[in-house]
Amino acid sequence: MEKHKYPYGIIGNCGYIGLIDTHANVGWLCWPRFDSSFVFGTLLDDEKGGGFSISPETAITSTLQEYIPNTNVLETTITAEDGTYKVIDFAPRFLNNERQYKPLMLVRKIVPIAGTPRIKIACNPVGNYGETIPTKVFGSSHIRYEGLAEPLRLTTNISLNYVDNEQAFVLKETKHIILTCGAPLEGPLEETAETFLRKTISYWRNWVMTTSTENFHQEAVIRSALTLKLHEYQDTGAIIAATTTSLPEFPGSTRNWDYRFCWIRDTHYTIKALNQLSHFSITERYAEFIQNIVLNKEGRYHPLYPITMDRIPEEKILPLKGYRGEKPVRIGNQAYEHIQNDAYGQVLVTLLPLFSDKRLASNAPSSNLLEVTKTCLDMIDKTMDEGDNGLWEFRGTSQKHSYTYLFHWAGSHAAKKIGKIIGDTAMIKKANRLIKASAEMLEACYDEERGVYTQAVGSPNLDASLLLLINMGYLNPRSAKAKKHLAVLEKELRTESGLFYRYIHVDDFGAPESTFLICAFWYVEALARMGRLKEAIEIFERLVKHGNHLGLLSEDVHEKSGSQWGNFPQTYSHVGLINAAFTISRKLDKPAYF
Repeated sequence: MEKHKYPYGIIGNCGYIGLIDTHANVGWLCWPRFDSSFVFGTLLDDEKGGGFSISPETAITSTLQEYIPNTNVLETTITAEDGTYKVIDFAPRFLNNERQYKPLMLVRKIVPIAGTPRIKIACNPVGNYGETIPTKVFGSSHIRYEGLAEPLRLTTNISLNYVDNEQAFVLKETKHIILTCGAPLEGPLEETAETFLRKTISYWRNWVMTTSTENFHQEAVIRSALTLKLHEYQDTGAIIAATTTSLPEFPGSTRNWDYRFCWIRDTHYTIKALNQLSHFSITERYAEFIQNIVLNKEGRYHPLYPITMDRIPEEKILPLKGYRGEKPVRIGNQAYEHIQNDAYGQVLVTLLPLFSDKRLASNAPSSNLLEVTKTCLDMIDKTMDEGDNGLWEFRGTSQKHSYTYLFHWAGSHAAKKIGKIIGDTAMIKKANRLIKASAEMLEACYDEERGVYTQAVGSPNLDASLLLLINMGYLNPRSAKAKKHLAVLEKELRTESGLFYRYIHVDDFGAPESTFLICAFWYVEALARMGRLKEAIEIFERLVKHGNHLGLLSEDVHEKSGSQWGNFPQTYSHVGLINAAFTISRKLDKPAYF
């Protein structure tokens, strides 16, 4: 299998996300929301996906794509036979009138560098996943695209005839294009584009300056932090799992899922990482999102939610070619209907800082937040003896999963701390009982003969989430039991290079072929906690190389080829990188004057 990496950079402003390839083509952009239909979706279909390209007339000889340092502003430099030019792409984001300004606006600045390059612009948005072709209406310096969910408008100082006819022209001076969704550009084109660029660069650099990082692989941690931030839908506080839908876990797998939703589990890990980086406001916004979730009639959380909770993410298959011909292309996600009881513990652990961290707990928690806390503890109690679909979302299997009981245990500990803070003796008593009960269930998953915790009660199968028994402190990292547990996991799930399979047994879709990147970072973290620091660093440095040319990580990595697969960029993977880097840094940290 050829080595494959996604040739895309990500831009965004917490209102939308776009992917730009190394030839300056917009391969993915959904408007007006993260989970809306794409308006540009050549990533999944080069015909029905429309497109927005800035390409040379002559053959490309080289390309270079990089970010303006410490920003989400992307620069793509293209050298063709007749010259070189650069495209600067960004989504405006900055403080305006005491609020974050984050319009549905894509700004593209085209700068000549050398020679006399001839370029052509092609802008062909679509709606309803390629089924709707808009009508073009021409103004004096803009083109309106009507008939989509929201009207689009392209404003430019390039000849509209050149744009409409996709006709090549000589790039003699800097040109600007602003594409808007909904509200059109109000103001002068060039001045607006340059002002927004300057303010957006300043915003991201200030955000990075307020990011707490260690010295170990600081650049990779910063890029991961910037990437995680783009997956926050600021309007509601929801955080999506990945930018895309239906990028396969490996070729021919049919494991093509829509990740443009807010998983309670994924969000727990994302917020934990961002809190380590000192970005606490995201926790507060997410707490508001959680408080606005309406529980079903049984008092349960769904495993995932749409970013505005106004639609059920019904799973459908679309008539699209798929990435590299990989079908099916799915929108929505049937996992919404699953029973995944780890959610309650994850909500409790995520909300704990709002009670315990003095940087966040300046005001008394709301009665609503206390109600969420008590509801989650009640649900841990009610589901203690219940099977579920587990974190890997087995569609045809219900088991009593170790991972679920680990978060029952951790969530009960969080509730106990909250009870002590607010002086609720009943909560403390209940939490103590559930800590003991969840530990008993975890011990029921222990295979004494092999010396390892298995995936579920009565199951011989192993999975990589069991690494978290070490990372979360259920097992003392220096204990003989932890060492034996890790040794068995290594023998069965670790690859030669240090990558980790989620599991290797057959599931609803067969046996997995690709490794799951966050599992390898969990492994690195476990190694560091167990004192195997040299190994942890060596494997971490191999894992970082599985990023693409910009350091962006996918969900899966194929062991033999080193290829990126799965949805992209994947928040799980970037969270894993951050947490592993922090764990290593703290082990390396020694007092020094300089």
